[in-house]
Amino acid sequence: MADNIVRLEDWVEHLQQEGRNSFSLSQARDAFKTISERALSLSLARYSGKNKIVSILRGFYLIIPPKYAAMKVLPPVNFIDNLMKSLNRPYYVGLLSAAALQGASHQQPQEFFVFTTMPAMRAINKNGIKVNFLSLVHFPPDDILEKIKTEAGYMKISPAPLTALDLIYFESRIGGLSRAATVLSELVENMKPAHFTSKILKTAKTATIQRLGYIFENILNRQDLADVLFRFSEQAELHFGKVKLDPSCESEGSESNNKWKLIINTSIEID
Repeated sequence: MADNIVRLEDWVEHLQQEGRNSFSLSQARDAFKTISERALSLSLARYSGKNKIVSILRGFYLIIPPKYAAMKVLPPVNFIDNLMKSLNRPYYVGLLSAAALQGASHQQPQEFFVFTTMPAMRAINKNGIKVNFLSLVHFPPDDILEKIKTEAGYMKISPAPLTALDLIYFESRIGGLSRAATVLSELVENMKPAHFTSKILKTAKTATIQRLGYIFENILNRQDLADVLFRFSEQAELHFGKVKLDPSCESEGSESNNKWKLIINTSIEID
């Protein structure tokens, strides 16, 4: 910090000049070691009241530039990387949020979906933006994730094949299998069989591969993508158990699909 900066407002402006759009409470404490905790808290509260900064999570503040003054918050793509780094958490943006960035342009989500590790994180709901955190017990290797450029630097997102697998596994979080299939119908336009590497497929549950393979083959008419999943299941010696296509629906009287070992207990419709 510049030695002549004595006010919080000047420090925040200095951060902006350096291209930063956020800061943590611990960073503010380090910058103003000579003032009391109470005085710093009052300064932060006063400056927040002017809508120049906003706390979206305890101990983490966004700096609001003029272009986002009306929103009183930043779009999640502009702060999620800094937030997760400050929490020392691995993450990737996924589900509908990743799909929208990968070609599913008609499926703009109302919520921002972020995957991280345990313990679970509470959702952020601030000034009209909502960030949902989904906690994974087994987090995928960092080298399969993609980085895309944002106004604030870079952001990690799931590659399209992992997005597809997540859409199926977490279908209940996005509105059901028909919604997932609708998103996939746009996403597959830019998908190639080579994109589905063993490293990515090894992150998926067997039942997810069964359901996605069935949808590729029977709903989206992408036999080439279905074949990749089926060949992987054979090479990895996966055991296809008899599972329901829709885990939340009853299965009595439903037909079965012999290849994917699915009980077809729902009708999937593309919007």
